[in-house]
Amino acid sequence: MQCKSVNDNSKLESHSIAPTVSVNKSNTHNIAKAYRIALGDIFGNIQLHKSGMLQEEKSCLYAGLSYQKPWTRDAAINIWNGFGLLFPSEAKNTLLAQIDKNNEGKFVIIGQYWDKVIWSIGAWNYYLYTGDKEFLDLSYRATVNTIKDLEQEEFSPELNLFRGAAVYGDGVSAYPKIYTKDQNKTENESYSGIYEWPNRNPDLKVKIGFGLPMHALSTNCVYYKVYNVLHDMEKELTDKMDAQWEEKAEKLKESINKNFWDKDRNTYRYLVDPFGNCESQEGLGLSYAVLFGVANAEQAKSIFENTHIEPSGIPCLYPSFKRYVNKNLDSYGRHSGTVWPHVQGFWADAAMKYNQEEIFLSEFKNLTEHALRDKQFVEIYHPKTGMAYGGIQEPIHKNWEEWFCADRQSWSATAYIRMLLLDIIGMEFSKDGIGFKPYMSEDINDFRLINLKYRNVTLNIILKGTGSNIVSCKINGKEGKPFIQSSLFGVQQIEIELSDK
Repeated sequence: MQCKSVNDNSKLESHSIAPTVSVNKSNTHNIAKAYRIALGDIFGNIQLHKSGMLQEEKSCLYAGLSYQKPWTRDAAINIWNGFGLLFPSEAKNTLLAQIDKNNEGKFVIIGQYWDKVIWSIGAWNYYLYTGDKEFLDLSYRATVNTIKDLEQEEFSPELNLFRGAAVYGDGVSAYPKIYTKDQNKTENESYSGIYEWPNRNPDLKVKIGFGLPMHALSTNCVYYKVYNVLHDMEKELTDKMDAQWEEKAEKLKESINKNFWDKDRNTYRYLVDPFGNCESQEGLGLSYAVLFGVANAEQAKSIFENTHIEPSGIPCLYPSFKRYVNKNLDSYGRHSGTVWPHVQGFWADAAMKYNQEEIFLSEFKNLTEHALRDKQFVEIYHPKTGMAYGGIQEPIHKNWEEWFCADRQSWSATAYIRMLLLDIIGMEFSKDGIGFKPYMSEDINDFRLINLKYRNVTLNIILKGTGSNIVSCKINGKEGKPFIQSSLFGVQQIEIELSDK
């Protein structure tokens, strides 16, 4: 396969007109308006960009208004959330910008090392949206090369876990005090990025790889999912299956449950490390454990029962570390105690996997209200007030300065898209097509998504009624199963009637 052909998007339509949402037959319903706000944030963050395999500037999705590049984890999450469905050409560019050739001439994923394999989940979902097998082949090779390197450099054989920071946890406010300087030190003695820790602590770092000795729940769940993705990619690309990916996935799943599951608290701990572990509640880790099937049904039930939720939504980490808590200022750590919308999106999706509708609605309504108030989707919210809030993180100055909160954050906007596509419409993507498992709360009786492009199909989706029980399903006026085959062409209208009985 030639690089030139991989960069060729001529067969992909750039969807300049996004699908229309109407709720209760109104495109100014609060949900429809929040959807339009999300689209506005996304459109504004599509910028010309050149990096990785992009040999010239092409349209890519940046992480947000305050960021000047896509970022690997953001790219993966945004495409997974539905950007890859709505904007396939730009999604492909964004993924290509995050892979490059290493010194041996092999394609590898680039970006912050510990969670960069999440790119593969974004790439797999892009394939499910588009059926682009040529890109899937490249994705498979890049994933294999990358994970082999990480197995050599960041795998702890004694625990059968991967070392590294938590997914997106690049700030030290996501970690116990041993991973940062004391807050009373001067700025010159402090640092904000977790990647600086090994250089500052040479006696404590691991002697191979990057040196971080922690094992994080979210990151290990991502590795588990990527092993399964490699198996799925192989099934699409070859008849010769390699059993190692399934075997490694199963062993990793066992190790996650052995080392992270707390039988006394009936939930997963956050970190396993040489310094006594960290028992905090990690919103993203719990979400991934449920979504990826690391947790069984009984474990998932106890997770939903025991997870602390703030008035503004699920906190990224709970509780906030004490060094950031100032009751007079009602302060929280930037990466601990605060509410990040991309975490809300995954938690809401995990809830709907087990029909936890009240949990889903709590996150969905919070994010809807915040978007309508701010006329945008910001990066972070204060857990109590729900206002945009950047939190506290080293280096901390004399005046206890709050960090910035980025405007128009892409993964905040796509988290809302995810809730609409995967949870309200209940779209379930596979290589064979799209299944539907919709849910409509009692305040909605008509939901429409019109002019959605999927492969060679234009989809018009109409949901009526309330609840989650499908009473009838019609495709182009004929009774049928709630499934759209990936091989179809032209306009396909699917009408589903729901009941709460």
